[in-house]
Amino acid sequence: MKKLFICTALAIGLGACTTKESMESKLFANLDTTQAPGTNFFDYATGGWSKANPITDEYSRYGQFDALREKSREQLKELVLEQAAVKSEPGSNAQKVGDLYNMVMDSTLRNEQGTAPVKPLMDEIAALKNREDIVTLVAKNYRAGIGGMFGTGISTDIMNSNNNQLGLYQGGISLPEKEYYSDNDEVSVNIRTKFQEYVVNMFKLHGFTAEEAEKNMKAVMEIETRLAAKHLSRVERRNPMNSYHKMSYAEFKKDVPGFDWDTFYNVLGITGIEDINLAHPAAVKEAVAILANEPMEKIIAYLQWRVIRSTANELTDAIEAETFAFYGTVISGKKVQQPRWKRALDAVNGSLGDIIGQLYVAKHFPPAAKERMTELVKNLQVALGERIDAQEWMSDETKKAAHEKLNTFTVKIGYPDKWDDYSKLTIDPTLSYAENCRNMSEFGWQKHIDEKWGKPVDREEWHMTPQTVNAYYNPTTNEICFPAGILQYPFFDMEEDDAFNYGAIGVVIGHEMTHGFDDQGRQFDKDGNFANWWTEEDANKFNERTQVIVDFFDKIEVLPGLNANGKLTLGENIADHGGLMISMQAFKNATKDNPLPVVNGFTPEQRFYLSYSGVWAGHVRDEEIRNLTKSDVHSLSRWRVNGTLPHIDDWYTAFGITEECPMFVPEEERLKIW
Repeated sequence: MKKLFICTALAIGLGACTTKESMESKLFANLDTTQAPGTNFFDYATGGWSKANPITDEYSRYGQFDALREKSREQLKELVLEQAAVKSEPGSNAQKVGDLYNMVMDSTLRNEQGTAPVKPLMDEIAALKNREDIVTLVAKNYRAGIGGMFGTGISTDIMNSNNNQLGLYQGGISLPEKEYYSDNDEVSVNIRTKFQEYVVNMFKLHGFTAEEAEKNMKAVMEIETRLAAKHLSRVERRNPMNSYHKMSYAEFKKDVPGFDWDTFYNVLGITGIEDINLAHPAAVKEAVAILANEPMEKIIAYLQWRVIRSTANELTDAIEAETFAFYGTVISGKKVQQPRWKRALDAVNGSLGDIIGQLYVAKHFPPAAKERMTELVKNLQVALGERIDAQEWMSDETKKAAHEKLNTFTVKIGYPDKWDDYSKLTIDPTLSYAENCRNMSEFGWQKHIDEKWGKPVDREEWHMTPQTVNAYYNPTTNEICFPAGILQYPFFDMEEDDAFNYGAIGVVIGHEMTHGFDDQGRQFDKDGNFANWWTEEDANKFNERTQVIVDFFDKIEVLPGLNANGKLTLGENIADHGGLMISMQAFKNATKDNPLPVVNGFTPEQRFYLSYSGVWAGHVRDEEIRNLTKSDVHSLSRWRVNGTLPHIDDWYTAFGITEECPMFVPEEERLKIW
C-alpha cells in the first residue's frame, strides 16, 4: 500500500488536475487520475480516453491512431462520393475513382456473378499437364496479382544505393508468420485447425465437393508447411545481410536449377538480366524443389488456392465473410466486418492513392502546417546533433560520420512534388470487380517495370500517399517522410503550444530520425549504402547498450505465457527512446528564452510526456496482441509508454517518480543512447 500511495497523483502534487473544471482540453481529458503515474503511466495518461472511446466490434485494436484514420476516412469518403455521384468522362481520374468505388459497393452484382470472374484462372491451372507449363502460368498470374511460392521485384541495391536491382524473395504462405506452422501451444494448434477449416470452406465455395476440398486443403497445408520451414523469421529478416545474396544471373541459374527462369522473367517483362539478389536462397530453392517433385495434383491444388486466397475480397459476400471469419476474427479478434463503404473506400484508396491524395491535399492540408513542420524538423535536427555530441561513449571519429549522415537527411513533408500517372490504367465498368482488379495489378506491375528496371533509384519517390496516417525513414535514401495525413491531432495541432506538439509530432520526427541510427539504420551511411562508418569499439558499445532494452522487453509478459520480443522490436524501441530524448532537447531549446507556464497544475515537461503517451491511447484484443507480438516490429501501444518512459531520466524528474514506484528502473539499468 505504501508504494501505491507514494506513486499517486496526489502524492506528487498533481491533485489540482483531478477537478472537473480543469479537464477541459483534449490532453487533460485523456487522463485517469485514479491511476498512479509511477505505477501505470499508460493507464494514468490514457485511461480517460479509453473510457470515452470503447473498442467497437469492427476493430481488433482501436486507439488514437485509428481514431485519426477514421477522421481521415470520413474526409476521403466525401471526396470519393463526389466522384462516384456523377457520370464523368471515360478515362478521367474521376471516372476511375467513381466506377471503382461503385463496383465494390455493388454486392448484388458480385453475388450474381459468383466465382465466374476467376473461373478462367482456376480452369487454366486445372488444365496443367506438365511442369514446364507451370513457369509461364505462375509468371502470368504474378503479373495479375496472384501470389505464388516466392516473390520477385525491383528495389534499391543496398550496396549501391543509386542503383535498382532485381530480387527474389520468400513467399507463398497464408498464415502471418512461419511460427504459425510449427508452434505447438494450444492457441497455435487451434489457429492451424481453424485455417484448415477455412481452406476447405473456401474450396467448397468455389464449387469443389467436400471430398475434393478436404484433399486440396491437405495439399495446401503440406506445401505451405514446407515453405514456412525454410523461411527466415521476422527477427532474422531484421538483419539486412540475411536478405542480400547478389550474384550474376548465370551463377544464379546454376545455383537454383530446375526452373526456367528465362521464361519466367520474360513473361514478367524483365529482360537483359545481368545479376540478381537471391534474397532468401533456402526458401526459393525449396519452392523450386516442390514444383519439381510434388505430384501435379498437389501443385494444382496449391496454385488454385493462391487464386482463391488472392481474390477472396473481390467476389461474393459469402467468400468475403468466410475470409473475415478467419483473418478478422480468429487471427485478430474482430467481431464484425467494417461497413461496406469503408471497405470500398479502402479499395479505392489502395489502388488509386495519388488521385485521392491530390484531392485530399488541396482540401485538408494548409500551407501553414507544412511551414510549421519544416521549422520543427530543423529544430529536431539541431537537437539530434547535440545529442550525438553528448554521447560520452562515442568516439569523435564516429560522431563526425554521424553528423555527416544527419546533415544529409532528405526531408519530405505533406505530399510529393510529382504525382503518379494513371492515364494508362483502364477501369472498365462493363467488367467485374475481380477482372478490374487483375487489370489494376497488371497496370501496377508494368508501372513498376517501366519506372525501375534498368533505371537509377528515384530519390523523389514517395512510399506513402499524402493521406496516410503514418511516417517513415528509408535507409537507402537517408530520408524521413511525414505525409499530410499524420499532421493532425493528436500528433499535430496548430492551436496547441510547444509542450503538446513537441511531445507528439516532435517525438514522431525524432523517432524517424533515430531510425537512421538504430540497430539497422546505423549500418547505412549518409548516401544510403550498407557500409560501416563506426569504429569497432563504438559498434561494440552500441550493441552492449542496446542489449539493455532487448532484455527489458523480453521480460514483459503481454499475455499469460507470452512475452514481448525484444529482438524483433529493438529498432522501434530504440527509435521511441531516441525520439523522446531528441524532442525534449529540441523543446527545451525552443522555449529556453520564453518558458511555458504551468497549465491546470501541469508543468510543460509533464504536458510533453502526457502528449506523447496520449498518442498511444487505445485498446487491443487478446488475439491481436498475440498476432502483433509474433509479427510486428513495433511494441504494443501500452509498452511504447510503460516500456519506454522508465528509461528516460527526465520523466522521473517531471513526475517525481521514486524507487518506491513499481515502474522505477534503477539508473544503471536504463537504456543510455542518443
